[in-house]
Amino acid sequence: MRIVFAIFTLVLLTAPLYAQDRAAVERQFQNWLQQTIWPQAKAKGVSQHTFQQAFDGVKLNWDLPDLVPPGSPKKTPKAQRQAEFGSPGRYFNAGSVQGATSVGRKMARRHAQTLTRIEAETGVPARIILAIWGRESGYGQVPIRHNAFQVLGTKGFMSTRADYFTTELIAALQITEAGHAQGRTLKSSWAGALGQPQFMPTNFLTYARDGDGDNRADIWGSPADTIASIGAYLEKHGWVSGRDWGFEVNVPTAVSCALEGPDQGRQIQDWATMGVSRVSGKPFPAHELSAEGYLMMPAGRSGPAFIVTPNFYVLKDYNTSDLYALFVGHVGDRIQYGVGDFRGRWGNVGNLYRSDVARMQQALVDQGHDVGGVDGLPGYKTRRSIGRWQEASGDQPTCFPNDSLKAVLKP
Repeated sequence: MRIVFAIFTLVLLTAPLYAQDRAAVERQFQNWLQQTIWPQAKAKGVSQHTFQQAFDGVKLNWDLPDLVPPGSPKKTPKAQRQAEFGSPGRYFNAGSVQGATSVGRKMARRHAQTLTRIEAETGVPARIILAIWGRESGYGQVPIRHNAFQVLGTKGFMSTRADYFTTELIAALQITEAGHAQGRTLKSSWAGALGQPQFMPTNFLTYARDGDGDNRADIWGSPADTIASIGAYLEKHGWVSGRDWGFEVNVPTAVSCALEGPDQGRQIQDWATMGVSRVSGKPFPAHELSAEGYLMMPAGRSGPAFIVTPNFYVLKDYNTSDLYALFVGHVGDRIQYGVGDFRGRWGNVGNLYRSDVARMQQALVDQGHDVGGVDGLPGYKTRRSIGRWQEASGDQPTCFPNDSLKAVLKP
């Protein structure tokens, strides 16, 4: 009983102090807007009217991730234990894939003329543009409810990437000043991304395009502008016209999964000579044989495997995730070619947490491997490092974290 009373008393004593601390931080935020953001915005041509309207009634959003309030340590540990790590196959659940495909086919028919024109102008296939549009905003049907100035202001003032979000905040003010967005409040995702293609504000200023000829780049309400903007983004990031994004393949055991990665590319005909073949039974297209391809195994030996092209990594420029790029390529193929599910099956990795994966990564780093960062996320550098460690240990490489490795691969 005494313990309960003590805890209750502590809550009563600390709650007002906590509220007072937040109030103090809110005042610092308002001062920061006036003293730091306003001069930068003014220098970029933003009017005082636009600035005041943007931040009218805006307060900090304390529910956003990765916040570092004034007085806190500059780096906050990632709550890796709170996220169970599962099979990458979860990313390709039937509802998401089939929904993006079926609606994508409807959009392909509805916007055929615009898609054909943008594909001719940029070299980016219509099916790829559609798949990104579907993934980012459900073809414009997913509601985007956050106040962009609250999100970007909060993260610019107190997040682990404050400089990045401050730049995006200034860009959002420029967008409003130029009259691109309709309505009084600029809406964004929880990360500050805008419109149907989910562009960050600086990307809007660089890549947004007028696709319907009304002299506006309306990525909020215009499908044509959205299509043109996605096409322009991919074109400017190096999409290679005439090449595919990749092919699902069979990888014989004699070909190590540790050969994965964009820095270990070779001609596709060389992969074929090594025994790598398409799961469809078809040969690789003749025009691809002399071009470079890369082994990509997002679940190591516990899932489907692919030979991907440089265009796969252009898709990763849109969203830095192997699974995102794979989803886009796969859904695009389903929209245009009617292909089915991947032939390879996603394995079960067991009951792992991100912290478990991070410990494996640290153990590999201690042994001299480059895992791409100890973050609990098994990117290709982590996957192939696991494979190399397994090969050095005399084991058949699987190139993916699992329960059995957790017991032996630890710092």
